[in-house]
Amino acid sequence: MDIKYRIGVMPGTWPTGSAGGVDFFWRFVELCEKSSIDSVWFSERLSSPIFVPEAMTSMAAIAARTSRLKFGPSVLVTPFRTPALIARELAMIDYLSNGRMLPAFGIGVELEREFHAAGIPFKERGRRTDEALTIIRRCWEENEVTFAGEFWKLDRVSVLPKPIQRPFPLWIGGKSEAAMRRAGRMGDGWIPSFITPAQVRVGIDKTQAFAKESGREVPIDHFGTLFYYCLDDDTKRAEATAAPFVPRNRVDDATLAQCTAFGPADLIRERLEQYVATGASKFILRPMCPPDQMLDQLARLSTDVIPSFHAR
Repeated sequence: MDIKYRIGVMPGTWPTGSAGGVDFFWRFVELCEKSSIDSVWFSERLSSPIFVPEAMTSMAAIAARTSRLKFGPSVLVTPFRTPALIARELAMIDYLSNGRMLPAFGIGVELEREFHAAGIPFKERGRRTDEALTIIRRCWEENEVTFAGEFWKLDRVSVLPKPIQRPFPLWIGGKSEAAMRRAGRMGDGWIPSFITPAQVRVGIDKTQAFAKESGREVPIDHFGTLFYYCLDDDTKRAEATAAPFVPRNRVDDATLAQCTAFGPADLIRERLEQYVATGASKFILRPMCPPDQMLDQLARLSTDVIPSFHAR
């Protein structure tokens, strides 16, 4: 199989005040559209102490403004919406963009208050996600869906228009074994974060094992990861620039050192190759830097790292 290696990006810390207005959003989109960047990804939070662009509306805006750039949520918090609504919204955005949507799903962060705000019991988020993914896929693939589950009942529901992409790839986020099981049994790809190259290899093997148990196989070119970077010819300066923006308490320091890359372009390429060696081919890179440096970081990534990686 001819594997395509691709790098997308996720915005870093967003500027505040007038600097982070709508003009900045469109400058960000234009840079990505006109550069070698393959795709743009947005995290989803219902409540956040910092500005986080809302994923669904941002993707719809990009669909209307661009013609080449792919985009996706990393990841859509599945329990926040009803599955029929998710299926309809994502299918419509794929239709409007002529097949450039990359839907990825997860169960959300470990913050109960966000689920309370959405009216969803926190302890049900995993079961709700599994049931929702079944419904979403059926809505995309079938003309009419009747379904009776633990949480939702559908009576002859039709989602139109259908996605342009057929099949519409259903990516799964998360690095837990439950996420790997979900990806193997229900997904078409797996894209975790805060995970080392060695852990990616273990995760790919487990995901394919779960897939085999269900009589299916995840495409070998649908595995990847998100990792943080900061480009600077001086490694120490890159580390100092990134330090205030790197999320803490997600993993230990040793793991963090293996799933980030702060330094010159050669270091970013080296980290990518470490993941490639374990079976990953799709990447989301997120710049760790002050907001006023984010566009420069993305521009440099698009010239110094991405072209040679995409050409491999």
